Amino acid sequence: MIRKTLQNLINNLNKIYNWFSKEELKNTAKRIENFYKEWKSNQKFKFTIFDNPNYDQLVILKDISFYSMCSHHMLPFFGKAHVAYLPDKKICGVSKLARVVIKFASKPQIQEQMTQEIVNFIWKKLKPKFVMVVIEAQHLCMLMRGVKQHNTKMITSALKYKGNTDWKSLKEEFIKLVKNG
Repeated sequence: MIRKTLQNLINNLNKIYNWFSKEELKNTAKRIENFYKEWKSNQKFKFTIFDNPNYDQLVILKDISFYSMCSHHMLPFFGKAHVAYLPDKKICGVSKLARVVIKFASKPQIQEQMTQEIVNFIWKKLKPKFVMVVIEAQHLCMLMRGVKQHNTKMITSALKYKGNTDWKSLKEEFIKLVKNG
């Protein structure tokens, strides 16, 4: 059904704009469908959790590359995510932080939603004392259409913390390490 819908869109675009070759008219819908299947497969992975070996400092993974798609225009946005958490009783495999970013990047959405979903996922799975995510991204919906701003980045952040955790100093340390570290 998806392929047929895509094929109809491509055929209609070609009727109006004459954009596609014969080969593209024949195979592009299949390629797009395969991309969506591959992209969706990024959402499934095992989030490995371990007991905390008494580590009481921030765990930070920075510069996690991602590609996503704006749900408003169905155009890509891409950039880097930075993730930090202060462990309580559990820690995770370091690659799992990157996989969480990729999981939530692999669907159409807005950047604000993606940022919050990453924080919520880590909060729920690890139950840390503190978690924070910062995402920097360029949006093709702003680069190639509309205001056409080529050197802009959208930055979003989200955090959660438990009770009396000194979240302000943790946030400051995280921002400093991401910026300078």
